[in-house]
Amino acid sequence: MTYLNNLECSYCHENYDPGQLMNLCPQCGKPLLARYRLDRLAREISRDRFAGRGFGLWRYRHLLPVIKEKNKLTLGEGGTPILRACNLGRAANYDALYVKDESANPTGSFKARGMAVAVSKAMELGASSISIPSAGNAAGAMSAYAAAARMKADVFMPRDVPHSFIRECSAFGAEVNLVEGLITDAGRMAARHLAKSGGFDLSTLKEPYRLEGKKTMGFEIAEQMGWELPDVIIYPTGGGTGLIGIWKAFLELRELGWLDGSLPKMVAVQSDGCAPIVRAFNRGSSFADNWEGAYTIADGIRVPSAVGDFIILEILEESGGTALEVSDSQLMNAAGRIAAMEGLFVSPEAAATLLAFEKLLDDGWIERDQTVLLMITGSGMKYLHLWRD
Repeated sequence: MTYLNNLECSYCHENYDPGQLMNLCPQCGKPLLARYRLDRLAREISRDRFAGRGFGLWRYRHLLPVIKEKNKLTLGEGGTPILRACNLGRAANYDALYVKDESANPTGSFKARGMAVAVSKAMELGASSISIPSAGNAAGAMSAYAAAARMKADVFMPRDVPHSFIRECSAFGAEVNLVEGLITDAGRMAARHLAKSGGFDLSTLKEPYRLEGKKTMGFEIAEQMGWELPDVIIYPTGGGTGLIGIWKAFLELRELGWLDGSLPKMVAVQSDGCAPIVRAFNRGSSFADNWEGAYTIADGIRVPSAVGDFIILEILEESGGTALEVSDSQLMNAAGRIAAMEGLFVSPEAAATLLAFEKLLDDGWIERDQTVLLMITGSGMKYLHLWRD
């Protein structure tokens, strides 16, 4: 059973009926957010019952938007571990460093969470085909869930993404279209395709339900850490749905009365080759300008213009967090250290969180008695071309 109530625009706050396929707000063109009857849920379901049955993402079904059980697609997503990074912590003389390993998800990244819910809800609302522009992991995840739903899938990817992503999507039966340029160029090509052929757009934050899948990371963090949240969460940020989703989960849990104390400081980390959120944060801006000439080996955070930029920046301010860039040239060194010291083979996006932690610790922004959680958003297996013997 879901307690879904309505869709609300994140900017102009207009409300809409969730029983229809919708992309952006018709009034202002900004992202829509799913809202739930939290007062009723709090009366009818206890915290222990909410999180106490089943395994994986759909254990949180009361705060997810899919209505009918038959429409809940699953490939085993969610339920990823939080691990204490003892060796990395020891090297930094730091006691309370943790990682949440999202590489354990289907298709090797946190993107599976969003697509499990988004494709399920699109199917429930009658979509027969779906489309996405992507730098890699989101396309792979959408293609996998589209295959499970027996839906047509169209993928638009920059031509220079690792071949592993292209082959993965093709294997799942998606129609792969390679585009010259960046993910923003792929987005324009996908929009032209949708205008001609129809289908439903699953672009980052251009529909409401990928965010709902990703917020389950926040539910798991709260549950796995005994309902005592870490002081700092560091997230590699491209389009930002993961960071936004985690924060949304915390706000919902707090409104339900299931969380005590302050919420974590949220940290957005980007590569110095593509850091529009960092630049906007440092300028005190509410929106982020497009980043010209974007480049980074971490394809997942090579996003020169984020649809939800204003939401990310608002969360950073509200949480007392920060945004910082790290050296692209150091990403593989950091990934290597995580592998050699913790036994986790991570993507370069995920490795950015370690560099951010070390930089913030050196600067004194992170205090040594704080608990810090690094979000390991994906596996390094699709980036084998970056590793050198």
